[in-house]
Amino acid sequence: MVDHLANTEINSQRIAAVESCFGASGQPLALPGRVLLGEGVLTKECRKKAKPRIFFLFNDILVYGSIVLNKRKYRSQHIIPLEEVTLELLPETLQAKNRWMIKTAKKSFVVSAASATERQEWISHIEECVRRQLRATGRPPSTEHAAPWIPDKATDICMRCTQTRFSALTRRHHCRKCGFVVCAECSRQRFLLPRLSPKPVRVCSLCYRELAAQQRQEEAEEQGAGSPGQPTHLARPICGASSGDDDDSDEDKEGSRDGDWPSRVEFYASGVAWSAFHS
Repeated sequence: MVDHLANTEINSQRIAAVESCFGASGQPLALPGRVLLGEGVLTKECRKKAKPRIFFLFNDILVYGSIVLNKRKYRSQHIIPLEEVTLELLPETLQAKNRWMIKTAKKSFVVSAASATERQEWISHIEECVRRQLRATGRPPSTEHAAPWIPDKATDICMRCTQTRFSALTRRHHCRKCGFVVCAECSRQRFLLPRLSPKPVRVCSLCYRELAAQQRQEEAEEQGAGSPGQPTHLARPICGASSGDDDDSDEDKEGSRDGDWPSRVEFYASGVAWSAFHS
C-alpha cells in the first residue's frame, strides 16, 4: 500500500507542500519512510460550532489544522500518532450525518465527511494505517481514551448541578475527565491527569470525588505493599482556582480567524481532489 511511495519524488513533493502551507508555525513532517497517503477537508465539531479543518493522513500520523487561506496557508497544526488512534462510528440523525469519533488518550473529537462514501474512505484508510503501525511497533491497541467535549450549544444549564443557567456573564467550563459542560462552582477542583497534561486540570465535582477515591485506594495499596512509612509518588489533587493554566478556549483560539473554504474546490492546483487517497 505505501512501500512503493516511500522514496518517490512525488511523495517528497507532497510532504514539502504540506510543510510549506503550515509554514514556520508547523513542525517538520518529512521523515525517512513517511508517506502522505491522503488529504481532505472534514468538519470538526469544536466547542462553539462545527468548523472545516484540513486533514492529512500519513502512514504513521494524522495531521490536521485550521484553514487560513485557500490552498496556501494553514495554522494550529496538530499531529496524532496513529498507534494511539481508535475510531468509533456515530449514529446518523436528521441533523448530523456521516460522523465518526477520533479517539486518543489525550484528546477525542468528532468529525464528519461530505458523504457516506467519503467517510468510509477515511475510516478504512485510517484503520489500515493503524493496524500497520501497531504491527510495526508491537503495541496493543489503545484502550484508554479522553472524553470528547460536549459542545457549548448542547445545554443552557450546568450538566452537574442542573441549577446554574449560562449567560454572557456566567461562563461554561468543561470537565477534562468526562467532557461535561459545567459551571464554575461545579468545577472548582483540579486534578492531575498525566495523559492529558503535566499540570492539574479542571474536573467537575463528581469526577473529582471519583478520582480522589481511586487515588486513596491506590495510595493505600501502595503503602500496604511497601515499607511502613514509605512515601508514595501519586500526585495530590489540587483545589481552588488555577494560576492561568486552565484554558477552556483552545478550540476558539484555534479557529478564531478561519478563512472561508468553498464547498467544491481542489486542494492543489495540480488537480488533487478534496478527499484524495494516493496510490
